Amino acid sequence: MHKEILTKLQGITAEEQAILDGRTAIDRDIYMQGQSNTVNAQKLLSAGKLITIRPHTRFIHFPEHTHDHVEVVYMCSGQTKHIVNGKTITLEQGDLLFLGQRTTHEVCKAEEGDVAINLIVLPDFFTTTLTAIGEEQTPLRRFLVGCLCGRDTEQGYLHFHVSSIQTIQNLVENLLWTLLEETPNKRKISQMTMTLLFMQLMGRTETLLNDRQEDAAAFQVMRYVETNYVSGSFGEIAEKLHYDPSWLSREIKRKTGKTYTQLVQEKRLAQAAFLLKHTDRNVADISRAVGYENISYFHRIFTEAFGRSPRHYRVQERTLF
Repeated sequence: MHKEILTKLQGITAEEQAILDGRTAIDRDIYMQGQSNTVNAQKLLSAGKLITIRPHTRFIHFPEHTHDHVEVVYMCSGQTKHIVNGKTITLEQGDLLFLGQRTTHEVCKAEEGDVAINLIVLPDFFTTTLTAIGEEQTPLRRFLVGCLCGRDTEQGYLHFHVSSIQTIQNLVENLLWTLLEETPNKRKISQMTMTLLFMQLMGRTETLLNDRQEDAAAFQVMRYVETNYVSGSFGEIAEKLHYDPSWLSREIKRKTGKTYTQLVQEKRLAQAAFLLKHTDRNVADISRAVGYENISYFHRIFTEAFGRSPRHYRVQERTLF
């Protein structure tokens, strides 16, 4: 991280000084309303703002709480230990942790060199981001967005180990610069940077950490489908991951609500829709490109999924586009 940014962020805050002077608990009035254990965005955001930045408070244990917003934690230096939905997660330097609104969260005591930044983000801020990354509605993207938004999954968080990926580190640094400085068009620049950041993360799902076997299995299968949807097979991925096929089949269904075959079909049709909208390839070529040699079958399932034939989809979507 740029030395000037780190210098700005690692200074002792007034809240931290009070703790060092003997305060034994967090100042709830900074974060919460009344007896609620929900961190309230209105307490932390200026009127009319959708996003703000604040260093994580060190030298004290932050007890279990939830948020009425999305929180993004970036580990600038050192490390911090978090308990998220009952699971212990250690953030190393360069890691990113996205916490959904329904997630329970507590943070163990951090020391002076453990500098973490919390981005307090209202859901409306992500409108641009979710629109951009959601254009191709693949199962993997929908699952990850569901984690962020608290939909369709009990996980409610995303932990990315991306310290070695310079592109992502640069985007985070740019986002921090924009939020720390009084930059003209700050909100628009921040939204565009967050969109680019999330698109990069979507393309690097191998950096998504998850220790629970069933969750890891679902992610691994969806990553496999993302790149092997044309010719991959369930037997191949089960053998590659050394999972019992019956167990893996049940876990995919439990975690995603769909079978492996349905996940493949969703990915194929999503890719077909993308190609129809953004290329001039004919329908037969697109059908074969996404894994369907039987053109009539492709026409039927595409029409069932989108309510329009491939040709009508192309015409209508290009008009909107």
